[in-house]
Amino acid sequence: MTPFKAAHAAGADWTQAAQACMTQLGAIPSAATLGFLYVADAFASDLGAILDFFKSATGVPHWTGSVGVGICATGVEFLEEPAMAVMLGEFPLVDFSMLSVLQTPHDIQAQRSEAYFALVHGDPANTRMQELIDGLSAHVTSGFVVGGLSSSRGETAQISDGVVSGGLSGVLFSERVKLATRLTQGIAPLGPRHIITTANKNIVGSLDHRPALEVMKEEIGEVLARDLQRAAGYIFVGLPVRGSDTGDYLVRNILGVDPHNHLVAIGEYVEPGDELLFCRRDQQSAEADLLRMLTAIKAQLDAPIRGGVYYSCLGRGQHMFGTQNRELGLIREALGDFPLVGFFANGEISHNRLYGYTGVLTLFG
Repeated sequence: MTPFKAAHAAGADWTQAAQACMTQLGAIPSAATLGFLYVADAFASDLGAILDFFKSATGVPHWTGSVGVGICATGVEFLEEPAMAVMLGEFPLVDFSMLSVLQTPHDIQAQRSEAYFALVHGDPANTRMQELIDGLSAHVTSGFVVGGLSSSRGETAQISDGVVSGGLSGVLFSERVKLATRLTQGIAPLGPRHIITTANKNIVGSLDHRPALEVMKEEIGEVLARDLQRAAGYIFVGLPVRGSDTGDYLVRNILGVDPHNHLVAIGEYVEPGDELLFCRRDQQSAEADLLRMLTAIKAQLDAPIRGGVYYSCLGRGQHMFGTQNRELGLIREALGDFPLVGFFANGEISHNRLYGYTGVLTLFG
């Protein structure tokens, strides 16, 4: 089985970038049936024209993709510049179907019942996104949904054969499509898991029957505890995923603290009895966990890699790994020079959860 065709290019004018991609793609395989297209938010207003161009130029009938602040390609990250990445997947038409826009959980029932796996893109403005992900996970037989929420400094849009918005859309694959998927997290725990003993919505009052802020100060260290403003963007909370056999946790921001009442406000509603741990951004830990994930996914896929899709968080890339292209470069070093596309998302989807500060890699064999 040959690798999928893929291309990427940057340019101030979308037509220039698209033509460069077509030159890289070369002859279009007759077996190409599904295009993956990711474009920088600078091109968001032209997404319809870009999609029409690739449909006409390639003859590929079906397309999925998204707008993103940053674009991923093989070994390359395009950040803060107009760019696009395209990959032409070769799947029998009977082995996938397009997922029309899901705006409410009720919409899921009308979808193809024999679907095994879903690859999706979401509109961050939809307030029921976690419900949609939960419902779609229950609908596909593997339970696995992967994808990302569109990111943009202006218009957000997704692709499901046409330009769409407002919900969750993408592709449903049958069990006959060989694939593997894994998640990597870039946050290192500072201490043990704690039991939330008092909480009101997103305000944590106590952990293990002790004031929440007191516990937080102990774990982040004396220097940061004296100046909590310095902890912003560096210290987070992790909420362990119940039933996870890999120790996954949802990373959420610390929104603020109340020094007088020793309260901690976080970016998620919690209840007494839930678990919580404090975490820090750490380049070394992020690289180690990415390499762990790459080793695991390489062992999981029992066929040569034909192509891949990577959804990374806006807070990753050079912000977490120190230099541009480091994150995508590590993937290429570990797995080889295979076709890869994707984008830096406003939230990453894996299994039945919406994550933050993670990378979700899916490989097709």
